[in-house]
Amino acid sequence: MNRPIVRLYGMVVLLFAVLVAFTSRWTVFEASSLRANTLNARALLEQERIDRGEILAANGEVLARSVRHTGGFYTRIYPTGALFTPPVGYSNVELLGQTGLERYRSAALNGETGTSVQSVLNELQGRKSQGNAVLTALQPNAQRVALAALGEHEGAVVALHPQTGAVEVMASTPSFNANALTSEVAYKRITGEPGSPLLNRTVQYGYAPGSTFKVVTATAAIDTGQFTPESTVSGRNGVVISGVPLKNDDDESYGQITLTEALAHSVNTVYAQVAEQLGKATMARYMRRFGFDHKPQLDYPSEEMSASGEYLRDGRLVAPTSPYVDVGRMGIGQDKLSVTPLQMAEVAAAVANRGTLMVPHITTAIVEPDGHVVQHISPKVQSVVMKPSTAASVTKMMEAVVYSPGGTGTAAQIPGVTVAGKTGTAETQYGTALNNVWFIAFAPTQHPTVAVAVTLKGVPGQGATFAAPVARQVMEALLHD
Repeated sequence: MNRPIVRLYGMVVLLFAVLVAFTSRWTVFEASSLRANTLNARALLEQERIDRGEILAANGEVLARSVRHTGGFYTRIYPTGALFTPPVGYSNVELLGQTGLERYRSAALNGETGTSVQSVLNELQGRKSQGNAVLTALQPNAQRVALAALGEHEGAVVALHPQTGAVEVMASTPSFNANALTSEVAYKRITGEPGSPLLNRTVQYGYAPGSTFKVVTATAAIDTGQFTPESTVSGRNGVVISGVPLKNDDDESYGQITLTEALAHSVNTVYAQVAEQLGKATMARYMRRFGFDHKPQLDYPSEEMSASGEYLRDGRLVAPTSPYVDVGRMGIGQDKLSVTPLQMAEVAAAVANRGTLMVPHITTAIVEPDGHVVQHISPKVQSVVMKPSTAASVTKMMEAVVYSPGGTGTAAQIPGVTVAGKTGTAETQYGTALNNVWFIAFAPTQHPTVAVAVTLKGVPGQGATFAAPVARQVMEALLHD
């Protein structure tokens, strides 16, 4: 064989290899990104012809399903209306795209295998595209209770099972009915409504947590061994923190007071001094264990969640060790903290679960149309936040908030059930001023099965008055289901 023929043969082989490589790239290795490209009209048409799987609540109630129309096209409907819009989201690919679980679990709901090869085989064999069902831990009764309790307020509720991380309640108000998203005009109308109804307040942006953050400070204080629940610190009003006097609620002044008493009465000056003594590095370590400074590990689109932590005015997230941080005021939930209800529910859940934080998850299983379980979502440890002995001590301290005379959380008491909790009033004000209020809790304290975080924006009062009763109602609903 002469040299020109060898060169020609080599060129043909090379071109064939390039052809195979590029064909494989788009049909196999990067098929999912090609399908997700918003400019890919074929993907949009394919989506409209897929009978997407149902999204189901823990009791089997259908939260989302597909309806077939003339011509073999499908659209999504949401039988519970606005009830589960925050966790479920919507799927309206042609007009508005996807959000929530509809987006995060889209591949499973479409019945995709990860490549387009199976899709081609299905088409050649005349098989109908049908998606898998997504089962969730969401509890309809408790979700309805949460929304009713929030009422007309802008607010949110998250409830977790401490031992598994299962998200049982994810309520955000105001919300909207995803069935109404029939056009861009409808979308713009909902966007323009007061209260930002498209905002999922359970995982997006957030508010200063107020005194609920003292649970984080108390955990760090006790777990490091620098303090005990009976350690005493001056609760004098006006203690200088970072060069500026700090006030207690109602300017109340205390003498030497234990950490337990200071948590029950929410004494700012005590926990600010504790945080200063612990230092930024220690506070940062425990915050990181609780999940602060990073987006949650929730099965939910990352782009639709916010990290909880210290934010500068320009929106930058900074570490707790930053020179911009006032560690004393951070230790009482003020300074530049902005946190989500999911994060504060995780704080309560970690204490409830003997110091171990589980990865939060909405989905419990993915099931094929024939009933075969494709994936079971098993509980997974996210981090060990504290020793079990520390969790036991902090639990007793949080019980004092709810049951001690003068405790700020007495409105969360449930007959026959022991509750541990903590109130919070962000940027505390008085008189006719409006506050952002909080309550975190878990119950029953002996064997916790629910951890909850509640926040309400702009109410004329404190967490004890507005947020604690909401938490009590949601916990009662979950405990009695």
